[in-house]
Amino acid sequence: MIGSDGLLAALDEQQRVAAETLVGPVCILAGAGTGKTRAITHRIAYGVASGAYAPGRVMALTFTTRAASELRGRLHALGAAGVAARTFHAAALSQLNFFWPQVVGGQPPAILGGKARLLGHAAERLKLKVDTATLRDLAAEIEWRKVSALSIEGYAARAASRPTPKALSAEQVLALLQTYEDLKDERRQFDFEDVLLACAGMIECEPQIAMQVREQYRFFIVDEYQDVSPLQQQLLDLWLGGRRDLCVVGDASQTIYSFAGARSEYLLDFERRYQDASVVRLEHNYRSSPQIVETANRLMRGRAGALTLHARADEAYQGPEPRIRSYASDIAEARGVAQSVLGELEAGVPPEQIAVLYRVNVQSAALESALSEAGVSYQIRGATRFFDLPEVRQAILTLRAASVSISGEPLFKSVSDVLRSLGWAQQPPETRGAVRERWDSLNAIMGLVDEARPGTTFREFTDELLRRQAAQHEPTLAAVTLATLHSAKGLEWDAVHILGLSEGLVPISYATSFEQIDEERRLLYVGITRARRLLSLSWAEQAQRGGSRAPSRFLAELDKRRPGAPGVAAR
Repeated sequence: MIGSDGLLAALDEQQRVAAETLVGPVCILAGAGTGKTRAITHRIAYGVASGAYAPGRVMALTFTTRAASELRGRLHALGAAGVAARTFHAAALSQLNFFWPQVVGGQPPAILGGKARLLGHAAERLKLKVDTATLRDLAAEIEWRKVSALSIEGYAARAASRPTPKALSAEQVLALLQTYEDLKDERRQFDFEDVLLACAGMIECEPQIAMQVREQYRFFIVDEYQDVSPLQQQLLDLWLGGRRDLCVVGDASQTIYSFAGARSEYLLDFERRYQDASVVRLEHNYRSSPQIVETANRLMRGRAGALTLHARADEAYQGPEPRIRSYASDIAEARGVAQSVLGELEAGVPPEQIAVLYRVNVQSAALESALSEAGVSYQIRGATRFFDLPEVRQAILTLRAASVSISGEPLFKSVSDVLRSLGWAQQPPETRGAVRERWDSLNAIMGLVDEARPGTTFREFTDELLRRQAAQHEPTLAAVTLATLHSAKGLEWDAVHILGLSEGLVPISYATSFEQIDEERRLLYVGITRARRLLSLSWAEQAQRGGSRAPSRFLAELDKRRPGAPGVAAR
């Protein structure tokens, strides 16, 4: 176990201040690439090591299963394995399952896997014809209503300002939302948001439960606090019960989920809510080259709550100026980006350290075609999860079965023998398509052998695989990543290409208000700050189906060489 002094020694001056401020309301404003996760995990571990925290009384909250898994892994390595690190939903579901038999009796309602099917049944009951896309939009409206802590009546009052499905009238939307709730109650089911609502309701209405919950957890740390919704804030307030040992961590410049109910004002107003709050700013960027940091700062200069990032001056962190290019068409842009990626691969950049980002999923089609033509392997983030792939599920089952009878061999031999029986080889197949994709998946499992600590047994390796599968902690594939700007948040690569930077895409066409356009600016900022060394920005003058485009208004702010101009043409 690392001693308390050792925990602090690993931090810079700003991070150390954050780690040593253990009690009372604390707000850590952490810019992109400033070591936020390091700061908060060392803060928690230091609190445990110094005796300020009992591990079982600390709750670290975040928003994704992947982030929660990373927090748990880091805390375990720092000697704070007893700390609970969960998503809001996982924490609420755990409490709901524990207290429901006491309050209501029996087991809690089953959790819906998705809303679309039940919404379809609601439409049938109302004799409405609704297509799949409209059902998805309705599901998003249900989620927004609930995380915004609005009743159906409250939603009706706000519906005029919402982009509700055009195929339905406001009255039909409200009828569908109510019928969906009625069917859910009849079938004794909960949706994802009901878990938070029910947990909050139990704590609010049952003093005995409130006392038990508050006795269990005393210290709360909330990561990505700029993404908290009114419903999550309500639940957090109930967990706290008026106590003040709350540490929040966030960056207003990375608020990109307002459309889903996130409210950055909880972060921005923290000092007003807690007037004696300790505020720590993490502004030393350790991720990106000074050239990329300067580009990010230019984009956010003067925006509310924006931090000014300071890059490392080390020679090793220097990089080229970000490139801004225009292309004649979408296809030309996709091919140009593919050729740039190919050049980076030939220069020695690993494929898993290259990403191409875009605003909407449909933009990936031309890009996939161009990368395939160039012979570049890629993976689409947000497609089928790694551990849900059939070949991966088969491999894990086969490895697990073999680990029962095989022991004493080197780990590499045991795993490779099993994977060879499933089609893996040390050299990748020359063909593309499903065969290559299967090999990439099996090779990613082989890659985990290299990450295993010395002396790991075959059985221990398969146990770790099962834990990864449960937590969806995916290994790194040797392939270029394609992702939307939203799904890239929390990730980083050596080289990042952002394409489609034209009006109508960034900012997106339906962003018309100042607040919506500002969110598009923050979304581009998130994309820029994913890059460590190489950054390429591009746009196409001609849409694939005709019609001219104008460069994104943000590009003029970013092009240092030609103020007011969108960049150098590449035809």
